Amino acid sequence: MSIGRLDHYSIRTLDLASSERFYTQVMGFEVGPRPPFKFPGIWLYNGAPQPGGNGVVHIIGVDLNDVQGLVDYLGDVDVEKLKDGTGTVDHIAFLATGREDMVARCGEHNIAIRERTIPALGLHQVFMEDPSGVTIELNYPASEAPV
Repeated sequence: MSIGRLDHYSIRTLDLASSERFYTQVMGFEVGPRPPFKFPGIWLYNGAPQPGGNGVVHIIGVDLNDVQGLVDYLGDVDVEKLKDGTGTVDHIAFLATGREDMVARCGEHNIAIRERTIPALGLHQVFMEDPSGVTIELNYPASEAPV
């Protein structure tokens, strides 16, 4: 048995609209097809959705007025955990190019970033948090580091 690449990650959120804005307007993902689950949510794709694809980020909306569809599909919903952040998930990392454009988009959307260069790996990293408190790490070639 072998395990391939990461397929997608899912985030439960109390604020679906803020998560959609972050992942589309800041990260540049596109909303695409999602099965008709009995709970709110969106699937986000890195580029145009492909036939049979299932997106790179699944945003799971928690409707506090009707959590039963989500409970039936994924199990118990602990709303208090959603208020406190991401639990044991530390961060999600992507390889990226176009650091200047990303930094500009973060500025336009008032997204705080942290940056550092790791010369030994040839990487320049940009860190930010999504609306649910998940840290996003973007790894750029070190040549894109600010001068």
